[in-house]
Order: sequence, then structure tokens, then C-alpha cells
Amino acid sequence: MRPYLIWIMAIACGTTVANLYYNQPLLAVIAAGFHVPDRAVGLIPTATQVGYAVGILLFVPLGDLLERRRLIVMMSVISAIALGLAAMSANLSWMIVASFGIGVSAIASHILIPFAAQLTDPQDRGRVIGTIMSGLLIGILVARTVSGAVGAALGWRSMYWIASGLTLGLALLLFQVLPQSQPELTASYRQLMRSLVRIVREQPVLREVSVIGALSFGAFSAFWSTLVFLLAQPPYHYGSEVAGLFGLVGVVGAVAAPVVGKLSDRRSPKLTTKIGVTITTSSFLVFWALGYHLWGLIVGVILLDLGVQSTQISNQARIYSLPAAIHGRLNALYIMFYFVGGAIGSLLGAYGWSHWRWPGVCGVSLLMLLGAFAVFVHSQRNRSLRVEPTK
Repeated sequence: MRPYLIWIMAIACGTTVANLYYNQPLLAVIAAGFHVPDRAVGLIPTATQVGYAVGILLFVPLGDLLERRRLIVMMSVISAIALGLAAMSANLSWMIVASFGIGVSAIASHILIPFAAQLTDPQDRGRVIGTIMSGLLIGILVARTVSGAVGAALGWRSMYWIASGLTLGLALLLFQVLPQSQPELTASYRQLMRSLVRIVREQPVLREVSVIGALSFGAFSAFWSTLVFLLAQPPYHYGSEVAGLFGLVGVVGAVAAPVVGKLSDRRSPKLTTKIGVTITTSSFLVFWALGYHLWGLIVGVILLDLGVQSTQISNQARIYSLPAAIHGRLNALYIMFYFVGGAIGSLLGAYGWSHWRWPGVCGVSLLMLLGAFAVFVHSQRNRSLRVEPTK
């Protein structure tokens, strides 16, 4: 696993996953273009995240069954086509369907991550995953900045055309530089999918981190899918370009990912997960109290992205400590639950905004994070009961 390949994988993850987030700063512009209310365009990020969860469930497990380089390149080409269809959308319904397709096909990053884990020595795994996850989260955050600026200057359709070309170029690069892999499993696709149920049933660590990750990312998505509406209101009156700039603020938190990975290697991923959820919770307390001050939003965004990134890195370090032969399926299940949480968070964020404005968004997000803490308490209690000596 040479350093240049780690960085190419990090860039590829960031570029691929960015396709899911170009829509968020553009929602107000898209709503105006299609002449639909804010609540209606909330279905665009929801469809994208639901599509991503479906793609993760149906296609990422194939990483254990098929040659990974070929699968990554094929999904990247399909993603480029879906982005082009979104750019040509004639109405909201077309856009929602295209967004679902973007989500289904934007899964290459979650085939790359277990591929990198397979190529890396165990003692370096947390650091390498942290570096690649930094690329992934920076891609998410910079996507908002780029799309906000492009949307303001050239229109939202131009952003999707640009993304389509970038993704196609990425597919060609990955075909050239990625090594070929040897499938780790000999089975039919039906047997592969049936094994997912068994893995969920047999792996309590997977169940725990999946629920925590889903609730954490749900809160994250509730914030980012409604921020553009807050910034359009008094006292801000900002457009899509300013909403996108907040993505650059979040990069401050994202660059901490390798540090979190090293800490999880040295200490315990469970500890860094708890720290991550605590930081995320503090971000929403800042948003609620200080969200109508620009400096309060900036502090909150830094805390939010640091907390969510810490939780994500730590959760994945825990699941990659499980048997290597099922890493592809473990990652598929974890990310599927993760983005189901994101889709629910987008819906709850839109619901909170439509009924109670900004306090509603912060309230539903804090409830999701309270659920994550409840999972910690429940799992800790179960572990205590399992080790208690028989009297």
C-alpha cells in the first residue's frame, strides 16, 4: 500500500461521495427553477440518500464476490450517466428519479475503503482508513462550496454537468492505477445476500455501531439539508454561494480524521466514538443558542464535522477488527444503515424547519443524538451483564 495509492484512493472517495451533496446548497435555486415549495425539494436529498442506501445494500457486498477494480470503475461510469440525466431534468419528478440514480451508483468509495483495509497491515489500518476518510469527508464538505459557487455563477444544471465529467475522468484514472483484487468469497449472489441477515444477527458490534452511526449522520443531514433555508432568512439573506462556503469551515474538523484514526489504534475505538457523539451534541447546542450569529454557525459547523468524522472513523475501525472475509458485507451493512439514518434525518430536518424553523431542526437533531447515547448505555449494560460472575 504505497503512499501515492492511499492519496489517490482518498481523492477518489472524496470525488465520488461529493456527487451526493452537490444538491444541498442548490435546493433553494432548484425550488425557484421548478416553481415548487421548499418542502418539496427536500425530497431531492432524501431520494439521493435512500438510493445510496439501496446501492450500498445491493452492490457493495459484491466487493467480496467480484474483482474490485472492475466493480469500482463500472459504478463510476454509471454515476457519471446519472449525473448527466440530473442536469437534463425537465421537472422535479425527473430530478428526484435522477437523484435516486446518483445515490445508487455513487458507492465506489465504500468498495475502495475495504479494499484499502485489505491492502494495509493491521497495525496501520486505523491511520490509512483515517486518511482515506479525510478525503471522503473533505469531498462532502468541498462539494457544498463548489456547488454553491457554480450554482450562483452558472446555474445548478452546470454543476451536474461538471460532476458528470469529473466522475468519468475518475473512472479512467482508477482503471489505470488500482491493483486487481482476488475475490475472497465463492458463492452465488443469492447466497451472498442471504448471508447479510446472518451477519447482522451474529455481529453485535455491527448492530451497535450501525445504530450510532445512523443517528449521528441523521443529525448531520438534518443540519446540512436545512442550512440553505436558514441563510436565506433574516438576519442573513444569503444565497447558495454563502451556504456552500460553510463546507470549507467544516474542513477544519475533517482534517482531524488521521489523528482520530491514530488515537483509535492506540486507545479504543469505543472511546473515540463516545467523544465523537459528545462533540456532535455540543454542536447542536451551539446552533440552537447561537445559530442566528454568523460566528456561532461557524463554531457549530467545525464541531459538527469533527464530531461526525470522529464517530465515523471509530465505528469503521471497530467493524474492520471483525473477520476480514466479511469486510465488504460489513461495510455495506454499516453504510446502508448510515445513509438510511441520513435520509430520515433529511426528512426530519425539513419537518422541523417547516413547523418550528431553526429550533425545530436543532430539536430533532438532539433527539437523534440522545438515541445514540441510549445505545451506548444499553450496550454497556449488556456487556456488564455478560461478564458478571454467576452467584
